[in-house]
Amino acid sequence: MVRALLWWAMNAAGAVLSIFFLVFGIDLCRAAYHLQHPYQFIITFFASNLIILISVVFLAGVVVRVVSRLRHGQPRPGV
Repeated sequence: MVRALLWWAMNAAGAVLSIFFLVFGIDLCRAAYHLQHPYQFIITFFASNLIILISVVFLAGVVVRVVSRLRHGQPRPGV
């Protein structure tokens, strides 16, 4: 029981952290458009897109694990 509760808590924390970085990346992308120098814009723009991409991948992983757990009752081996 404790193991299952810990599993759900870790996935919930991962989802919250991923959503936080997703919002942070979107905010950073919007802030990049207010920069005056083209070099700073390019670096900030690509950095924000990398943050967004990584957070979406982690969030998708959490969703896949949760859906798999709900369908099968327990996580698949190796996941």
